[in-house]
Amino acid sequence: MDDNERIRAFNRTVTRRLGVLNEKYLGRDRPLVESRLMFEIGARGASIRALRVRLGLDSGFSSRLLRALERKKLVRTEPAGADGRVRIARLTRKGLAELERLDALSDELARSMLAPLRGEQARRLVAAMSEVERLLRASSIELTPADPRSEDARYCLERYYEELAARFPGGFEVGADDAPASGEFTPPAGCMIVARLFGDPVGCGALRTLARGVGEIKRMWIAPPVRGLGVGRRLLEALEQAAKECRLGTVRLDSNGALAEALNLYRTAGYREISRYNENPYAQHWFEKSLSCSDRGTEP
Repeated sequence: MDDNERIRAFNRTVTRRLGVLNEKYLGRDRPLVESRLMFEIGARGASIRALRVRLGLDSGFSSRLLRALERKKLVRTEPAGADGRVRIARLTRKGLAELERLDALSDELARSMLAPLRGEQARRLVAAMSEVERLLRASSIELTPADPRSEDARYCLERYYEELAARFPGGFEVGADDAPASGEFTPPAGCMIVARLFGDPVGCGALRTLARGVGEIKRMWIAPPVRGLGVGRRLLEALEQAAKECRLGTVRLDSNGALAEALNLYRTAGYREISRYNENPYAQHWFEKSLSCSDRGTEP
């Protein structure tokens, strides 16, 4: 079998074993998609827009699902505070009880998968599932251009600043790092790219024009839960491609010694250390890469 055939065979086996083809998933009076929607709403509720993005549902289908759950007295929808444009889905008391039952049945299903297997087989299955889930998350991360003033971009930048403040021995102060204005990260002089996993922002990076033919990469940040999935390398390559499209033949960047992972990424991606080129007080290492060369670096 080729790779496509193996993936399709895997999908058929998984959907059959999990019972997702049954209109009464886990023996309850609803298909998997309705139960999954209840899981996503959870005990705290969720905005309808967030549910659509998280589950990849179009507005019409998600509305029909919510109406079906409302008819069963499991869910109610209501405005979010004074802003009537934002609506929240919440589980009713009956819905919360049903969610507890679904959790118990899901645990039973998991145990039923392991019960027929010997100890080593069970360990291999759990390890394989963990690896598959991890790689599927990696393949689900999307990189898209973003306005640096957008909500997702600002969220990533705030987490980035918080992490620097925690990791740098002397802390970090926004604005004291020779920071460029957000307008420098917009076309045609530069760009900002945000990484999203199922609609949620999990990383960012920015490019600006530093001098004629020279660009600078700034604000590279990856959320801890998705580190190790290759997102940083993908983001770096996307920013390098953006630099080429801006006719920038060379890119530079700086970093701090406390960011060992970042330093390793840059070195293995073909960046060479150079002398100081800016006045950033937090920078301890300065790098440069020529985009005209074919060397894309090596995997760590």
